[in-house]
Amino acid sequence: MNITIEPLGPNARAPLAEKFVFGKTFTNRMFMQHWSEERGWHDARIVPYQSLCFDPATAVLHYGQEIFEGTKAYRRPDGHINLFRPWENTARFNRSAERMAMQKVDPEAHLEAIITLVRLEHEWVPYGEGESLYIRPTMIATEVSLGLHASRSYLHYIITGPAGPYFSAGLKPISVFVTDRYVRAVRGGTGAAKTGGNYAASLLESERVKPLGYQQVLWLDAIERKYVEEVGAMNIAFVYGGKHIVTPELSGSILEGVTRDSVLKLAPDLGYTASEARLALDDVLRDIESGEITEVFGTGTAAVIAPVDKLGYCGKDYVVRFAPGPVAAHLYKALTDIQYGRAPDPYGWTYKIEVPGVS
Repeated sequence: MNITIEPLGPNARAPLAEKFVFGKTFTNRMFMQHWSEERGWHDARIVPYQSLCFDPATAVLHYGQEIFEGTKAYRRPDGHINLFRPWENTARFNRSAERMAMQKVDPEAHLEAIITLVRLEHEWVPYGEGESLYIRPTMIATEVSLGLHASRSYLHYIITGPAGPYFSAGLKPISVFVTDRYVRAVRGGTGAAKTGGNYAASLLESERVKPLGYQQVLWLDAIERKYVEEVGAMNIAFVYGGKHIVTPELSGSILEGVTRDSVLKLAPDLGYTASEARLALDDVLRDIESGEITEVFGTGTAAVIAPVDKLGYCGKDYVVRFAPGPVAAHLYKALTDIQYGRAPDPYGWTYKIEVPGVS
């Protein structure tokens, strides 16, 4: 892809400061390109970070034709930078686009855009323990029309910003509320796509339970409201007897997490067994109470591994035996060591970006 790189100009912001806020601090540059029926994808540029301006009738504002991704760049001990399985995030981006009747991106061009942007903004990849550069590819419908149909034009852009450690003082457990009042997504719907509407649907219950002391909501299947699906920002997994890891099987309403898949592939090499299964909530709660389930943890880009100390359901807290537990801690260290280049990567999961001036 021929990417035009526009100069930053005299008013560009300074390099990464010591203090930053994830989701509110962004790098100097962003990538963007447009799609139209006449020209396909065109005008690929890396430009100064800037606001976007839209007509009030722009399709994304009315019909939610929008997708996004989340991945990270990690500072290696040698000063270079690792991306972690970015091709998997790219493939999911295109699966989301297909489900939302949007135009797919060329995978190689998409990855080239990420690599070029991160290389240009390499000073923004932090060096601190557990810190990283968050990468947010996005696509939105840009046709100006109130007619209900798939947009005939799209904007694909990528922004980046520094992220601190999810757990600043080691693996701190989170508490999860199990809801059967609302649903996040239904099989056959958009739950397997990374689109904003899925997250918007989760906000009401998430906000309601925060004052009750719960940081996340566990969603059940939308039909029977009986089977465990996923947590608001993560997939979820259960450890039986300290050795066997089980995560809900993909149902069409569960997001196919890259970290989830990494855990399933990594676990056997760390001495655990791992499987996917349809998990009834009643069975899970019974097994937590009996101690058969020894650990519960979430998996996702932000936290990597997030131990769960209790599940709240119907006015009762089901307390997990170990939180954090040895399995979660083992997986967290093994995964982050690969991500940050502190350990060999036998799976071919990382892509190394050479930083100019670093030997």
